Amino acid sequence: MRGPQGTLFGRNTSAGALNITTKRPSLSDVEGFANFTYGNYDFMNVQGGIGVPIVQDVAALRVSGTWRKRDGYLKSSTGAESNNRDRWMVRGQLFAEPSADVSIRILADYSKVDENCCDAVIIRETELQPFFAFHGLANDGVDQSGFGALKNLDTNAESFGNTAKQWGVSGELKWAFGNAELTSITAYRDFQSASRQESDFVGLKLFSTGIGGSTTPPGFNPKSGDFIKTFTQEIRLQGKAFDDKLDWLIGGFYGDESITATGAMVLGPDFQRAVSTAFANLAGVNPLFTLTAFGNGGVPVNANGAFAENLFLQDAETFSVFTHNVLDLTDSLSLTFGARYVDEKKIASFDQTAASNGACQASTNAVLNGSVTNATIAAGLVGFNCFPFVAPVNLTAPAALGGGLASNFLPVPREWANTFKDDELTYTAQLSYKPTLDTMVYASFSHGFKSGGFNLDPTAANLLNSSAVLAGGGTVAPQFADPRFDSEKVDAYELGFKGTFGRINTNIALFQMDMTDFQVLEFTGVQFLTFNVAGARSRGVEVEVAGKLHDYISMNASGTYAVAKYDKDCTAGLAPSALPSASLLCGQPLTNAPKFTAVTGLTYDGPIGNGGWGLVANVNVNYSDKRRTSTQHFERLSSGALVELPFDYQENYFKVNARLGLTTPDERFTFELWGTNLSNEITRGITSNTPLRGGTGTRSRIGFVEEPRMYGITVRARY
Repeated sequence: MRGPQGTLFGRNTSAGALNITTKRPSLSDVEGFANFTYGNYDFMNVQGGIGVPIVQDVAALRVSGTWRKRDGYLKSSTGAESNNRDRWMVRGQLFAEPSADVSIRILADYSKVDENCCDAVIIRETELQPFFAFHGLANDGVDQSGFGALKNLDTNAESFGNTAKQWGVSGELKWAFGNAELTSITAYRDFQSASRQESDFVGLKLFSTGIGGSTTPPGFNPKSGDFIKTFTQEIRLQGKAFDDKLDWLIGGFYGDESITATGAMVLGPDFQRAVSTAFANLAGVNPLFTLTAFGNGGVPVNANGAFAENLFLQDAETFSVFTHNVLDLTDSLSLTFGARYVDEKKIASFDQTAASNGACQASTNAVLNGSVTNATIAAGLVGFNCFPFVAPVNLTAPAALGGGLASNFLPVPREWANTFKDDELTYTAQLSYKPTLDTMVYASFSHGFKSGGFNLDPTAANLLNSSAVLAGGGTVAPQFADPRFDSEKVDAYELGFKGTFGRINTNIALFQMDMTDFQVLEFTGVQFLTFNVAGARSRGVEVEVAGKLHDYISMNASGTYAVAKYDKDCTAGLAPSALPSASLLCGQPLTNAPKFTAVTGLTYDGPIGNGGWGLVANVNVNYSDKRRTSTQHFERLSSGALVELPFDYQENYFKVNARLGLTTPDERFTFELWGTNLSNEITRGITSNTPLRGGTGTRSRIGFVEEPRMYGITVRARY
């Protein structure tokens, strides 16, 4: 469902929603299915389920499950493998209709994941490669790079590890009485995840996050993971009135969610030498090590083994009331109108549970006591040795500055706690007219809402005016960034036509979406941060054609032309902390928003010969225009000039999928050959700077690769 869906589906559906409903078991028949798939990359997928009536025509039970495993399609020169699959899930469902007016569904599920994700290909290497040897490293940690590495899916990093498990229960009660029906849905979900990331994306030992990384020192056991617990309750009452001319609905929703996120990082033995390449030879050999001596009594400090364990907490509570109604004004003219009032509150905090980084304290000492005066070198010394994820929050300032925390003078992490509150009225209206039974024209407007919140990140509340504070000699008050980001608002307009011409259905829609306080998610190479820009807009046209050319042959074709850009004045009214990032976006296309996309397909589904066998043959082709894959398209030189970041755009491409299947005369078994991305187009979903590798104008760039060609065979059985 495209466009804001907040009236019925609540917050965070400002661009659309996917509505997926679990199949109910039959109350009268035993049903079962089993599927087995084998494909390239040693792909195996097993699915199965069975539904059994336990009280005929009154109650039934259904149990289903799946197991999926596949080798990773990215291979590292270190021997590591990434982007594999290893997951399983089981779900049970009890469904009962004790009377014609009452139905009850209770569902429970459990799933587990243990995979290796996500490595990236270095598509551009830095011009600073020669300086790795200058700073004392035997190699630069990159054996594979460029478009040859992209084509062959070759990477350079150590291993990744991601585990997750979750379980949930939900219950649905439907009770019809008179001309109305009451629906109550209660749900609880528990999600836990942990990760081990070598996300420097090179073969050097720079840093590790999570449990058991390559640079973890003996005896150190960081706890890294997310724990999310969610409870929701929704009640709806709907019915008809005025001789069925009004289809009405009212409802209420309550949600409570708690997040506990622990993050840990450890610096490795190659960190200081590798990151010193950002200085080239400007500050001598390995300045990140040698310059710490100015803040440590003349003795340099090695950052190897420096670590921090950071704890983030968030509790969120939301409630809303809503209504959605369809009124038939005449036999041909109808009005849809709805509204939802949302109120929510979030409380979040950042606390550090453990940290040790002598190189960071020595670096802040050297800068604050005036021993390192070159602004560029001073910023790099603190910025790198106090890499935000391994910087202690209890760093101290020299007595000459009055003591206290170094975070009052420098942009290093500080603990914080804050509250976010917001409320919003979302609404929608649509007028539709049917000049004939087979055609309809409509015009609609929707006002949507995407909740704001917090960046759960150690840098979220850093000092903004460090230079002014240091130059002011205690007369300038520190100004700290706000860890919160604002809610996004969307106004969506649509004018459309829907028609059926014989066997062919045609849909045409003109649309425009105006987004205020647009939330931008930026991947920096090591972290995701959300910030607002004042506005963005998407406008275009979409055409869909689908139907039957013959009793057994169907076709589909659709295309969308859309221009999606940030406003030219997208920094208006923004907080100071957002300006450096937002100012580079104004007037630029949105990320992963190609101007033109299309898909077309042809399917035969019918008999083959006279033996009763069935044939299913399908081919579809997807096309995408070129699209931006980075949040930022530019970066600013020290002179103030803007330069383009390399390889931001993914060029246009076609991807072809196909399936060929045979079904036995009794329709119990189907045998299928299938393939996706048969043209083996290697495309990127995200492109970013390689962490800590190169500086402005000399960036190394990484690309996160989408799936290459996949193919296999599937056997299906049903009962």
